[in-house]
Amino acid sequence: MLALRSVLARALAARPPAPQVQVCSSFATGPRQYDGTFYEFRTYCLKPSKMNEFQENIKKNIHLRTAHSELVGYWSQEFGGRMNKVLHIWKYDNFAHRTEVRKAVAKDKEWQEQFLIPNLPLIDKQECEINYLVPWCKIEKPPKEGVYELVTFQMKPGGPAVWGDAFQKAVKVHVALGYAKLIGVFHSEYGVLNRAVPCSLGSVWFISVVHVLWWNESLDSRAAGRHQAHEDPRVVAAVRESANFLVSQQNMHLIPASFSPLK
Repeated sequence: MLALRSVLARALAARPPAPQVQVCSSFATGPRQYDGTFYEFRTYCLKPSKMNEFQENIKKNIHLRTAHSELVGYWSQEFGGRMNKVLHIWKYDNFAHRTEVRKAVAKDKEWQEQFLIPNLPLIDKQECEINYLVPWCKIEKPPKEGVYELVTFQMKPGGPAVWGDAFQKAVKVHVALGYAKLIGVFHSEYGVLNRAVPCSLGSVWFISVVHVLWWNESLDSRAAGRHQAHEDPRVVAAVRESANFLVSQQNMHLIPASFSPLK
């Protein structure tokens, strides 16, 4: 028995140490969020056969919901991800304001009976994300009706103090070209913020998420502008710098609903 214990002890001592997982904090060290105003991104994934029914119902009853709080925009996703999906953005002064609104909506029998109850079976999945506008941006409105593009960036840990300047330069150099209008830049507070993703050497990153909402007159004008941007050395340099902090990117083409404030 003693001999066996001696053999096991030598074997354990000879084993290489287990790799340690490094956890990198992503708490933002950039400017403090002084403005309590935030934007709730609500995404509904609908059953394919029920998309039209849901859209007609929301069009008919949206006035019941906007009586309680401000709707910034409402879109259906055309491509760039899962089909049969709608995105709507709501503005709140602070979390107390949202709580008051949610209580009022829950007591609104007309909204509950005409929209919520009959439409819940049409929805496969719901997602809710809380976002703030970045300090150097405000919500803009387009000059006329068009199409929208929501670009979601997952950034390396460290927050705006690490990648904020490079990201801001990349956005503003696109704005300077004038081929697309910037509607808003948002950073996530509740949602995919701090999602852990594996990286090299067994470490884990907790990423930050930024959404950039653009408007274009049409998809063709967007395509032409993108070609122009790709040939502009200023854009190439700014994007290359920002890309050093990029983990992933997703682009979604959005079509505004007829009742959407942002069209």
